[in-house]
Amino acid sequence: MEFTKASNLYSLNKNTYVNLRWIAYIGQITAILIVQFYLKYEFKYFFCISIIFFSILSNLYLQFKIKDNQLKNFTSTIYLVFDILQLAILFFFTGGITNPFVFLIIIPAVFSSQYLHFLSSVILVFIITVSLIFLSFYSHELPHPGELHFHAPDYYLYAIPISIVIGLFFLVYFGFKFGEESRIRKKAYDKIQELMGRESELLSLGAQAAASAHSLGTPLSTILLTVKELQKEFGNNQKISKDLDLLVSQSLRCREILKKLSLNPSVEDDFLNTNLSLNDYTSQIVRSYEEISKKKFIIYSENYKNPININKSIEIIYGLRNFIGNANKFSKKKIEIFLNSDEKITNIIIRDDGPGFPRDLIDKHRLGEPYIRSADQENISKYGLGLGTFIGKTLLEKNFANINFNNSEDTGGAEVSIEWKNKDLKLI
Repeated sequence: MEFTKASNLYSLNKNTYVNLRWIAYIGQITAILIVQFYLKYEFKYFFCISIIFFSILSNLYLQFKIKDNQLKNFTSTIYLVFDILQLAILFFFTGGITNPFVFLIIIPAVFSSQYLHFLSSVILVFIITVSLIFLSFYSHELPHPGELHFHAPDYYLYAIPISIVIGLFFLVYFGFKFGEESRIRKKAYDKIQELMGRESELLSLGAQAAASAHSLGTPLSTILLTVKELQKEFGNNQKISKDLDLLVSQSLRCREILKKLSLNPSVEDDFLNTNLSLNDYTSQIVRSYEEISKKKFIIYSENYKNPININKSIEIIYGLRNFIGNANKFSKKKIEIFLNSDEKITNIIIRDDGPGFPRDLIDKHRLGEPYIRSADQENISKYGLGLGTFIGKTLLEKNFANINFNNSEDTGGAEVSIEWKNKDLKLI
C-alpha cells in the first residue's frame, strides 16, 4: 500500500463540510426570523428565505447523492463558490457592507486555503473581493426600525471592505502555508509508517520462523531416528542404501537450518537478543554494510565506558542505519563512528570524508525537514529531498535522542551527532 498518495490529494471531508453548512443555514434562518418577526424590522425576508431554501436543497444533494467521502478539489471549489455567492446575495438584501455579519464571507476562502489547491483559493479570493466591492455600492438598506435610519459615512463604508480584504489575504496566505506544511509532514510521516510497517513484518516473520523451527524439531528428530534404524536393517541393500544416506544427510542439513532459525541460547545471534547496547547495534549495522561496500568503516569505542543495554528497538535500528547508510553513500573512502559514554551522557558521532552537508541547509537550520532542496548543483542528484534524514531524525528523537548536524573540521565531510541522556536511554 502506498500511503503517500493520499497526502497529495486536495480534498474536503464531505461529512464535515455538510455539517458546517447545516450549522450556517440554521444560523441564517434564525437571524432572519428574529429580525422579521421578533424585532419586526422590514426587509425582503422572503427572498432571503428562498435563497436559503435553495441552498438547503444543494446540501441535501451533496449529502445523499454524492457518494465520495472526500470531495475532490474541483467539486469542493464549485460548492465553496456557491457558498460565497449565497452569502453575497443575502448581504445584498440585508444592508450590504454595513451588515455586521459581512466578515463571514471570507470563511470559504480560509477553508479552501487549508485543504484545496492554491489556484482554488485564488479564485475564491477574487470572487470575494469582487462581491465586497459590489456590496459597497449596491445593496438594500440594513433592516432597522422605522423611526431610526442607520447611515454610515462614506469613509467608514469604504474602510469596511478594505479591512476585510486585508484580513482575507492575511488569513488565506497563512492558511495555505500551514496547510502545505501540514501536507508535506503528513506525507513524510506516512512514509515512516510504511517503513516501520515493513520492519515490523520482517521482525514478525523472524519470530514465526523461530517458532516453526522449535515446532519442527521433534518430528525431524523422529524422521532422522527412523532413517538410521532403516540403515541398520537395510544397510547392505545397495538399491536403497544410497537413498537412505541421502535422507540422513538432508535431515542433518535441515536440523542445522532450523538450529540457526531458532532462539536456542547455544546459538549466538546477538542481533536477535532483546538486551543490546548501542555499541552492539552499531557493530551489527556496520557489519551489514561492510558486506556490500568497499569503503572502510572504523568504530572508535575506547570512550564508551558506561554501556547501557536497552530493549531492541526497530526505530533506533532504522534511525542509526539511515545515518550510517548516508555516510556510506557520500563518503570517498572511510566512515568513522565514535561511541562515547559517561555517567550522564551517551553519544554516537557518525563522520564521513565526503562533500559534507549543503552549506545553505546548515545555515538555515533546515536539515531534518522533509522535501527540501539544496542549491548545490554539483551534488544535487545525491542529496535528494531530505526524506531519509527526516525519517532517521524523527525516529531517534522519538526515542529521546538529540540530533545535531554539522560538517567535520577534520575531514570536511558530514558529521551527525546523536546524544542521549542515560536516564532517558534506560526508559527505552
